Amino acid sequence: MTSTPPDARATSRRRWRGLPRWCAALGAVLLAAWIGHQVALQTGLSRLREAAAHRLDMLATGLEADLSRFDYLPALLEITPVIPALLDGPADPTLRDAANRTLNSVSATVGAEMLYVLDAGGTSLAASDWQDSGTTIGQDLSFRPYVTDAIRQGRGRFYGVGITSRRPGYYLSYALRRGERLRGVVAVKVNIEDAERQWRNLPGDVMLIDERGVVILSTREDLKYRPVAPLEAGQRAEVQRSRPYGEASLTPLDWAALEAPAANAQQVALDRRPHLASTRALQRTPWRLVALDDLAPVRAVALYAAITAGLAMAVLVLAGVTLWQRQRAVRQKLASQAALQAAHDSLEATVVARTAELRATQADLVHAGKLAALGQMSAGMVHELNQPLTAMRTLSENAAILLEQDRRADVQGNLRRIAGLVDRLARLTSRLRTFAHKSEAPPAAVPLARCIADAQALVGADLKSRDIAFDSDVQPPTLQVLADEATMSSLLINLFRNAIDAMHEAPQRRLEVRARASGERVLLTVSDSGPGIRADILARLFEPFVTSKPAGAGLGLGLVISAQLVRGVGGTLRAANRAEGGACFTVDLPGADPEE
Repeated sequence: MTSTPPDARATSRRRWRGLPRWCAALGAVLLAAWIGHQVALQTGLSRLREAAAHRLDMLATGLEADLSRFDYLPALLEITPVIPALLDGPADPTLRDAANRTLNSVSATVGAEMLYVLDAGGTSLAASDWQDSGTTIGQDLSFRPYVTDAIRQGRGRFYGVGITSRRPGYYLSYALRRGERLRGVVAVKVNIEDAERQWRNLPGDVMLIDERGVVILSTREDLKYRPVAPLEAGQRAEVQRSRPYGEASLTPLDWAALEAPAANAQQVALDRRPHLASTRALQRTPWRLVALDDLAPVRAVALYAAITAGLAMAVLVLAGVTLWQRQRAVRQKLASQAALQAAHDSLEATVVARTAELRATQADLVHAGKLAALGQMSAGMVHELNQPLTAMRTLSENAAILLEQDRRADVQGNLRRIAGLVDRLARLTSRLRTFAHKSEAPPAAVPLARCIADAQALVGADLKSRDIAFDSDVQPPTLQVLADEATMSSLLINLFRNAIDAMHEAPQRRLEVRARASGERVLLTVSDSGPGIRADILARLFEPFVTSKPAGAGLGLGLVISAQLVRGVGGTLRAANRAEGGACFTVDLPGADPEE
């Protein structure tokens, strides 16, 4: 029987005693690698979610603005005279041609892709693209959801591919009624594919998913008109009836969830590649925006972090070993520390660079969102605020001059006017709705001479800078009208500014205002020495979007609003060209007894 040498048995025992230590060291390295991987992965996902949230905020704001900026248009067309006339006489070819041209003009002015009018049965009577081969005129569109919704509910919204044009768009519809009887439907088609082209300039991919779970817009063409999950039988039947996606086959996406959704973000597999899908629901539609970010870079960074953490723990283990084997492990320790430092420096530089890029991207997205919000808020108020603010500046400058001349009574008058303008600024919000609603203030006796003087003061700077002579004659001087002072101020300022703009290139510039009593009525005329009103514009002067000003100088709504203001107090507004040259606007208003 052979016996084991004592030295061999001692070596074997030392190996078995050292095995638990090596297993513990290996476990520590694996634990550090796992923790490093999780920390880096969660940090990367958090940054990715934050960047996607800012990106979705900007995209949702822009898209909702595109979807809502034409909400007013169908209702506005209801007050355009040719549209009700066409619905009363749909067989009249003259009315059809006039309606087609009106719709084309309005569509070109506001930037809509298409406007059209349907009869009560859903058949297209007139359209802005009546000259195109793919026009909707004569098409029965009663099966389209936006038509049925408008008939049932008064309004409709729908996304779909055009029946004749084969181009997708967002449809808004508005029912036209007389009492309880349906007369027809006005519809607007909005092109939202421009937003899709802008999305391609941003990092990652973006999809817009409708209420059925079908991708209707995407930065990737291979994802469009494909549902995230197979459609149910009822959905397929509805799609077959309304045809929102044209002839698309609706092949489901290769989409699988990798985790439960949390905080509007979820890891998914698209075409077997991991992505972070961040979702943002739109407020005005049942749609949702989805930002897709490839997770491969984040996972690669997490892998590098795991390797680095594992190496760090391994170094710590090696440092412990060096306490036992100091002399033999000195060079190895120095080499390991050098390698670790190099890896740490490289990773730190990479992290710093990527952090700077993410912060720069975040700042750009936030700044763009602020600019979009500021543009929407300022566009509606700047026109109305400019007049009183300019007048306040003029009155305050005049007050300083009058104060130097010790004309305190005039200074007090200027200060009272400034106080009145401040009150007017406070009422601007409610007065901006005058175009759609009648004024709630009851009519009262308003001195006409004072209104003219106040309006002259508000445009005084323009009259002086353009060398325009102003002549006002009110007979009798105590003449009053039964109206609202704010209404008269807005009316006179609008007419004065139109006259000032019309005389921009006239050799002789003169603005004349005359007011005379005619029985129980008062006739107010505002005349200028400009070139007059073109014949083709004069007949349609009080229709929306009709203007002789160059593009960008006006929308053609000022005189429409003025006419609405005058009708609101029981008066009329008409225009004509004078024989001696220039234009003349006549306002017929109810008079008021000065003694009463």
